[in-house]
Amino acid sequence: MLEGRTAIVTGGSRGIGAAVVRRFLANGANVMLNCRTESKALSDLRDELSGRADRIEVAVGDVADAGFVAGMVRQAQERFGTVDILVNNAGVTRDKQISFLKEEDWDAVLDTNLKGAFLCAKAVIKPMMRARWGRVINVSSVSGLTGRPGQSNYAAAKAGIVGFTKALAREVAPYNVLVNAVSVGVVETRMTKSMPRDIYAEIERSVPLGRVGQPDEVAGACLFLASDLSSYVTGSNLNVSGGGYM
Repeated sequence: MLEGRTAIVTGGSRGIGAAVVRRFLANGANVMLNCRTESKALSDLRDELSGRADRIEVAVGDVADAGFVAGMVRQAQERFGTVDILVNNAGVTRDKQISFLKEEDWDAVLDTNLKGAFLCAKAVIKPMMRARWGRVINVSSVSGLTGRPGQSNYAAAKAGIVGFTKALAREVAPYNVLVNAVSVGVVETRMTKSMPRDIYAEIERSVPLGRVGQPDEVAGACLFLASDLSSYVTGSNLNVSGGGYM
C-alpha cells in the first residue's frame, strides 16, 4: 500500500509510534523513525527490524527544536530522496490538577504535542506541495474532545491538534496534500499496563467494545490515511476509541 513512499514517524520507538513504523515497513514504505532519546525500547526495535535496515533511518532528538526538525527532514531526503508521509505522534504528559500544574509542565506538553507537530509539518509541507502528493497524519486524543480532569495541558494540546489539522488541510488541499487527525482513546501501552487492576477494569467497562485498544489498531487507521485508499479524505478527525467517544 505504501510501496516507494517515505514516511517520518515521530515518537516512533514504542507504543503507537512503533506500531505505525512496523505497519508502514510491512506495506513497503521507507521510514525515518524519530524518538527523543536513545533508549532500550529503541535498541530493541532496531534489533527487531534489523532485517529491514535498508529501509529504516533513525533521528534522535526533540521535535520542539526547529533546528533538529530541519536536519531530520534533510536526513530523510538524503537517504530516501523524498518525504511523502508525516505521522506526528510524538507526545508527552504531565498530568496534574491545575492548582498544582507548573508553568514548565504546561510548556513541556504544549511544546512537544502541539509545537512539535507544527514544526514537523512546516518542514515537510513545501516539498509535498511541489510533488502534488503528501499525507500529514496528526495523532490526537479523545482527551482533546472531551477533556479529562488533571489533563488541562494535554487536552489543550490535543484540541489544538484538531484545529491545526483542519486549518492546514484547507491550505494545502489544492496541492493534493491531505491532512487528517486520529483521535485515540485508551490504548494498551506501558502506562496503562502499570495501572491498578481495578482502575484498568473500570476503564474497560466504560468502553462500548468492552476493552482497551491495541497500538496496532491505531496503526491500521494511520495506514489507511497514509495510503491511496484515503484519496478523498482530508480535514477529518478519525475517532479510534472503541466507541469511548461518540
